[in-house]
Amino acid sequence: MNNPMHSNWGSACSDNDWGLGNDSKFDRHSKFKKPCKVCKSHDESACNCNFKAPTRQLAAPLNSDCVLVNSVVGSKSVQKVAETTLPFTAFTPAIPAGSTIRSVVVTPNLAGVTRNTTIIRDKVVNIGLIPVTITVTYTAPGTTTPLLTATLSTSLPFQEHTDFPGACPEDAVVEPPLVVEGIFAQPGVPVIGTTGLVTTNAILVKIVLRTTITVTRQVIVDSHGGICDVNERRCETTTTPTTNTLPAP
Repeated sequence: MNNPMHSNWGSACSDNDWGLGNDSKFDRHSKFKKPCKVCKSHDESACNCNFKAPTRQLAAPLNSDCVLVNSVVGSKSVQKVAETTLPFTAFTPAIPAGSTIRSVVVTPNLAGVTRNTTIIRDKVVNIGLIPVTITVTYTAPGTTTPLLTATLSTSLPFQEHTDFPGACPEDAVVEPPLVVEGIFAQPGVPVIGTTGLVTTNAILVKIVLRTTITVTRQVIVDSHGGICDVNERRCETTTTPTTNTLPAP
């Protein structure tokens, strides 16, 4: 019968493998004898193949045993105060002069906070804005009812400068999101009206914020633990004061 493993190029298996007699071409002394027992059965190959993943190579060899790390100059928990005085006319609808303020609800939007931070010698200066929506409940002059409502969406400015001995202008600042510690409103504060006269038709709004300021500096550390600054002249003073015009939100 025809051997199914025969082709014009010969057979991959010997006749003995197929039970068809001797095959001198594939005897045990032949250098062409197949290395794997795959004929005469449906078992998996008996070849012992060990596959290895290619060795991962670095893009470039390192030529130094030094490492670059961020050294902590200092870390402090600080408070910031955002506040402004809002005249009755800033609300929608405008609160009539002489109205009695019943309640003031201030809702801050912490996701929309804008912060600009600058380091000067030994200080961290932080300036920013926090968006708020203010809802005022009031009664018109000379009445006790009905309760009326006016609203205003605006941003309250805040600023703070924190003493950080050893901090230098080229250091970096890490500051987590702000946390609101308290919200305060005070109706009846003095304000200059549209006619230039001082009136008490205004509301002072104040928000106390808390965060942690951490100042870091890049330094080089050698294998023996020795430390040197990346920029050894970073703290040199200049005769010109730092002046920054910060971007609008």
